[in-house]
Amino acid sequence: MSRKAVQGSTGRAREPGPDPVQVPVPVDAGAVGPADPDQVDAVPAFWRLAVYGLQHVLAFYAGAVVMPLLVAQGIGMPADDIGMLVNASLLTCGLATLLQSVGLPGIGIRLPVVQGTSTTAVPSLVSVGLAAGGAKAGLPTVFGAVIAAGLALFVIAPFFSRLVRFFPPLVTGTIVTIVGITLLAVAARQVGGGDPSQRTFGSPVHLGLAGVTLLVILLLHKFSRGFLATVAVLLGLVAGTVVAALAGETDFSGIGGSAWLGVTAPLHYGAPRFEITAVLSIVLVMIIIAVESIGQFFAVGRIVGREVDGRQVTRALRADGLATVIAGLLNSFPSTVYSQNIGLIGLTRVKSRWIVAASGVIMMVLGMVPKVGAVVAAMPASVLGGATIVLFSTIAVVGVQILVQADLGDQRNTILVAASVGVGFLPTAFPQFADQMPGRQLHALFESGIILGTLTAVLLNLFFHHLRLPGRRKRAARSIDPPEDYMQHEEQLESTIPSTSDEAS
Repeated sequence: MSRKAVQGSTGRAREPGPDPVQVPVPVDAGAVGPADPDQVDAVPAFWRLAVYGLQHVLAFYAGAVVMPLLVAQGIGMPADDIGMLVNASLLTCGLATLLQSVGLPGIGIRLPVVQGTSTTAVPSLVSVGLAAGGAKAGLPTVFGAVIAAGLALFVIAPFFSRLVRFFPPLVTGTIVTIVGITLLAVAARQVGGGDPSQRTFGSPVHLGLAGVTLLVILLLHKFSRGFLATVAVLLGLVAGTVVAALAGETDFSGIGGSAWLGVTAPLHYGAPRFEITAVLSIVLVMIIIAVESIGQFFAVGRIVGREVDGRQVTRALRADGLATVIAGLLNSFPSTVYSQNIGLIGLTRVKSRWIVAASGVIMMVLGMVPKVGAVVAAMPASVLGGATIVLFSTIAVVGVQILVQADLGDQRNTILVAASVGVGFLPTAFPQFADQMPGRQLHALFESGIILGTLTAVLLNLFFHHLRLPGRRKRAARSIDPPEDYMQHEEQLESTIPSTSDEAS
């Protein structure tokens, strides 16, 4: 087989030049097919924006709340301040989502990308906070490191756009598949009730609630078309919560004790402190988050039918960096792409970025109205698990669809996929691997199967398809296939790299 078929084409590069001005056209957009990329810029009717946006918020909410809870509990914050950090997280997640989906000049990918706080950063943030005195005393150092790390990512974002050549369908498909597979462990924990240490974890009650949610979603996809099918996840969550309430498995006590308004002032805990060790620790975390996010940007592009090139990666990472700076100023933490919302887009086929923008506005409202957020927080974990089973599995299916473009008949490509998926699954099966790693950085690396699998896929792609030994290069020159055919893999990928003028736009 010719070497030019090794990994499949990455598509034709975009012509250099500024982004065309895209004027949203108001339409009553419903579900659309995968070959309709223009639907990304369509503006649905207001009621669809509200309903579909709320569906995204429900898929995202639990993760956005858990991350600040973990950090706050890890550094010993009092209960009242924990609520403030959660509100700040929701507010900044909404702002970050608007930066990605709507964008600013040179900032934002302008695709339906939902941003939320990154759990990858939790171990390093807790370590920085504790080293700086813990509780409120440690937060100025934590937020200073977050601000500095966001600025660093914003500045070096164009460098990451050059990595596009190292993310052909073979690599991106592997990464997206790993994301879906590893997240299934999260779905399984939610199905069991959320806390494996509880005696009732995995009880028939929890399994039944998850089963009700899943069953409603499946029935709606079987017997309905159009709008009902696209909001199947939302209706499944509502049905599961209603059944849980009837069974006495919901706790609405937190609603009455929540205030109607609760906005934390910027730099509430004092002026940020910039300590070199703390900054370097969070910068490394941001680099890891950026590498992880690149594959998810490609996944979104694949789902909505839009090619993601180096310039768009630069814009997306700039938005990540700017959102992280804003988060540090508003008493919150680094942001990243939320995978469950990617799965929701793939499942519903509703691809308008303005729907995701609407979800960003709803997130901001929830961040300013804790009582409304408490209603959503009352949803049992097992009900949410019934939906995430489908959402996370959909991400894995999208990864398989991308891998179809690669040549898995080549043994090297098969080994690359197998090794990457296997290594990525290790922390999912046994999180204890991270506990044995010396240092915060290695702990963060081995804590995430997505990060390990991503790095394995990228490094093996470099080893198999970019590393050329001098002796082998000479033998290739004497082979039957011409040298330009042997290097076709790299030439095709280089065609997707934007020019310097593109990166500066």
